[in-house]
Amino acid sequence: MAAGLTLAAQDQLPQPTFRTEANYVRVDVYPTRDGAPVTDLTAADFEVVEDKVPQKVEQFEHVFIRSAGTGEGRREPNTVAESRGAIQDSRARVFVLFLDSKHVELGASRQIGQTMVDALNRLIGPDDYVATMMPGMSARDITFTRRTTSIENVLKRDWWGGRDRVIFDDPVETQYADCYPGIPAPGQITASDRGIAQEMILRRREQQTLDALEDLAVFLRGVREERKAVLAITDGWLLYGPNSDLIRPIDNARPPNSVVGVDPRSGKLTTRDTQGPAAAGNQICERDRLALSQIDDESRFRTIVDEANRANVSFYPIDPRGVVVFDQDIVPAAGVGLGPNANPTVTPVRDQAQMTARVTSLRRLAEGTDGAAVVSTNNIGPALRRIADDLSSYYLLGYYSTGKLDGRFHAITVRVKRPGVSVRARRGYQAPRPDDLAKAALPPPASAASSADTAIAAAASSSIAKMTVSVRDLPLRVHVTAGWRAGADGRPVAVFWTVGEVVDRLPGSELEAVLTTGAGEIVATARGRIVPGTTSALVAVVPSQSVEPGDYVVRVRSQSPGGTETLSMPVTLPPASQSSGAVFIHRGPLTGNKEMPAADLRFRRSDRLRVEVPSAADAAGARLLDRTGKPLAVPVVAATRTDVDGTRWATGELALAPLGAGDYVIEMSAGATRTLVAFRVVL
Repeated sequence: MAAGLTLAAQDQLPQPTFRTEANYVRVDVYPTRDGAPVTDLTAADFEVVEDKVPQKVEQFEHVFIRSAGTGEGRREPNTVAESRGAIQDSRARVFVLFLDSKHVELGASRQIGQTMVDALNRLIGPDDYVATMMPGMSARDITFTRRTTSIENVLKRDWWGGRDRVIFDDPVETQYADCYPGIPAPGQITASDRGIAQEMILRRREQQTLDALEDLAVFLRGVREERKAVLAITDGWLLYGPNSDLIRPIDNARPPNSVVGVDPRSGKLTTRDTQGPAAAGNQICERDRLALSQIDDESRFRTIVDEANRANVSFYPIDPRGVVVFDQDIVPAAGVGLGPNANPTVTPVRDQAQMTARVTSLRRLAEGTDGAAVVSTNNIGPALRRIADDLSSYYLLGYYSTGKLDGRFHAITVRVKRPGVSVRARRGYQAPRPDDLAKAALPPPASAASSADTAIAAAASSSIAKMTVSVRDLPLRVHVTAGWRAGADGRPVAVFWTVGEVVDRLPGSELEAVLTTGAGEIVATARGRIVPGTTSALVAVVPSQSVEPGDYVVRVRSQSPGGTETLSMPVTLPPASQSSGAVFIHRGPLTGNKEMPAADLRFRRSDRLRVEVPSAADAAGARLLDRTGKPLAVPVVAATRTDVDGTRWATGELALAPLGAGDYVIEMSAGATRTLVAFRVVL
């Protein structure tokens, strides 16, 4: 059968020459009757209302898409920029296949492979784009393509499900299991820590998945206005809430907020580890136990649904298990806890409640975002075909809004006059602000300062995009800040401040940082050590000879008893007196309330964060922005200081407690220089 995209000619309005007014709004509409798309509507059949005010439809277009096969022979975008540009076409549909490896069993991921391949071949049209994402990935790293061949390889060949894996593949989960093995002490019948590792691991997995879903919704909001569809293959979620039993005493010892000991070198009180790696590892487990006991994933889930609606994203969750009798084994063993008695048995009543909760979460996600859930059925193929049919026909409406350009969310309601027709359409849009439009209309300003003012939203977005490189779940993470300090002779000396951060907190690691040119020529090396009980270290890489501004690469290797990891990070050395980015320092319950440099730019609400920018200025200013560049009413304390080696810093410090989960930007100003650096709040 020939594949193609057809524009219905019946009753189409004359195609206008699109004006560039900021109040022009596009709405994609999916009308159905009894679950089947309605394909014979005319412009006169539609009514569009914005904030209860009727709007005049200026554009009407019916788009009909037939099946496309594997996409062989179609031209693919050659770069990420090309793919991002291509999906701006309002006639192209955008899909993301979300493989929830944390909540899909190994066998189920294998069994659903061919069914999903057939569904994608039926669903993806010749002008459509599709990407794949898993928990642990940043949404900024996904690539949209017209081909489904690479996705087929993942679905048909890879066993990507990990919910019931017997062998740990996450060092943090291994650490939890080691801290709480559930083995009774002499004289005990049941271990006092029984089941703790299991629940901590499951709560953390759910947090990882929700992090990824929220990141994806936020990212897709900026991709384009028209609808985006997410096919999420998952068993569903329990949506954990606070649980005081998780922080019950173990052997009559409460989880510590911080550890105070005596430094044997000075005899003074200290929060540094004084008892060795094993004690430090237990402290980390206890702090994580406290944090995980207080999560509220139900509230987080509602936030994700709201964000998806604002982003015009529809979720189509698919439970690959089909009809199941039990949610899990009577004695859960896979991937949680150690030993035969580590995990408590699950009663039939509790198991049924868990299974209901998972299905309910998938239905809520679908219903809350105008999608459809494929759950509780062994005949997944026909259900997927219904989704394909549902998305095979839609209408594009365009109108010039009578609402104000006030930067607020404007609700949209689309109705069809024909009886019996149900309508799904985008629920609204975020209007620009007049000052944003005025700035966009200005010619390029003469000064660097005014240029930064004009481009602050774009700069904030760029800073967030760079930040996402540092939030990947890798064994080793690296963050590099390049800048200058005054040498002994007063001349500027280039410095590459490099933070290496590892997941394994127990044995400590030796760090080696090697600075090379783009051609691979070694310029400088430096060494550091991550002491036991901490996760990171800051190393200053200083070339012995003068170097020119330009592009370099810092390669970091961490070596510990647990193995060796290597990661390379590109960095640009700016002209003298300028810097690229900032050094991040944080402290909180999980760091023992001691300051620790960060390469992973995800922080918790219980943290206090300080950013440091190399600067020769005598005064500094700082403020907090949201992800769009809008200032927030959260104070950032700015200051300057000078190190003993002559490095001057502009610093900004704030408490993260007032912030919700999401991406933020700190704007540091020192003299005429403005630096924007992004970070993410995850709890």
